Amino acid sequence: LLVSKDLGKHLLEVEDLLQKHGLLEADISAQTERVQALNAAALKFSELEGYQPCDPQIICNRVNHVQTCLEELGELAGKRRKELEDSRQLWAFFQEVEEAEAWIREKEQILAAKTCGRDLSSVLTLTNKHKSMLGELGSRRALLHQTMKKGEQILAKKRFSPGGIQEKMREVRLRWKKLEEVTGLHQQRLQEALNFFQFSAETDDLVAWLQDTYRIVSSDDFGHDDYSTQALLRKHRAVVEEVEKHRAAVLALRKQLALLAPEHRQGVDVQIRVVEVEQLYGEVAEVAVLRQQWLQDALAVYRMFSEVHACEVWVDEKEQWLERMVVPEELDEVEVVQHRFESLDQEMNSVMGRILDVNQVVQQLVDGGHPSSEEVRSCQDHLNSRWNRVVELVERKKGQLSSVLKIQNYLLEC
Repeated sequence: LLVSKDLGKHLLEVEDLLQKHGLLEADISAQTERVQALNAAALKFSELEGYQPCDPQIICNRVNHVQTCLEELGELAGKRRKELEDSRQLWAFFQEVEEAEAWIREKEQILAAKTCGRDLSSVLTLTNKHKSMLGELGSRRALLHQTMKKGEQILAKKRFSPGGIQEKMREVRLRWKKLEEVTGLHQQRLQEALNFFQFSAETDDLVAWLQDTYRIVSSDDFGHDDYSTQALLRKHRAVVEEVEKHRAAVLALRKQLALLAPEHRQGVDVQIRVVEVEQLYGEVAEVAVLRQQWLQDALAVYRMFSEVHACEVWVDEKEQWLERMVVPEELDEVEVVQHRFESLDQEMNSVMGRILDVNQVVQQLVDGGHPSSEEVRSCQDHLNSRWNRVVELVERKKGQLSSVLKIQNYLLEC
């Protein structure tokens, strides 16, 4: 049993042989105690004095022979256990290699069947799965390293033929290297697909924002008075700031496109999409500038109307006073009226400045081609006409007042 050359043809068989060898070792151990007891009892007969039933030398020789056989049996048992354990190490190595190869084949099939997704969501899902696979790859790499160390230890013992072991180790290392290359390539493709779909998603978001902003900046609501137009202008300035902030994102599209994989950046649809975004941004920026100008013109019109109204209220008031005023004939009363005209001159100088400002604003609006130019010009003409009438009334009343003063002075001299 101990000199048998049967070391098993696979791991389970070796385990079975080791189990049987363990029983044999237990049997040898039990027999060792029996042999030692028998040898001790036999040696007592070699030590007897007087009558000796057997030659002591024969007894010693027999005891030594049995002891030597027992020791040889123990050596054989130890040698066979070492051989069986080496065989188990060898078949355990082959089994671990087979498991590694099976795992590699499974991952190769998975990688061969994997796509890179159809949209951002599917790519993110595949990327997360690939990260999990990379974790498995790291764990399996450590196990494979340990298996290769076991193979090198087996080769170092030179107990078994190195050809099959070296070939197996070389084969599994090549397959592992190829798996890592395929894994890295798939990860690169996933990253390229992720970059492309992220670029597409960001572009779509930018287009949606530009389309919404275009609807806002192309609105024909310019307010109905000074207050509402100022509110619209404040909101529009905030929109213009946002448009300016998005300029960098639009300009960066070309750089982002250049960083995509050739198969993605060279697509006609992608390049057309970038051009469309740039054109749409240009339109939004242009219309935003126009709307700001229109709002400012509308605000100028409403403020001009407000100023015209204020001036006309003053004109109405002075016109009515001048038409009702009767130049007195008494000197004291004439002096009072004269003082009132001096105050009126100061007021007229102030109002005249306001009317000149109105005329300047009107001229700017007309020169700028404002759509309400006719209405603005009509309002200007009406205000100027009423102002001229007030000026005429003042001049006439001043002339009457001057005549009365001359008469009064002449009477005083007489």
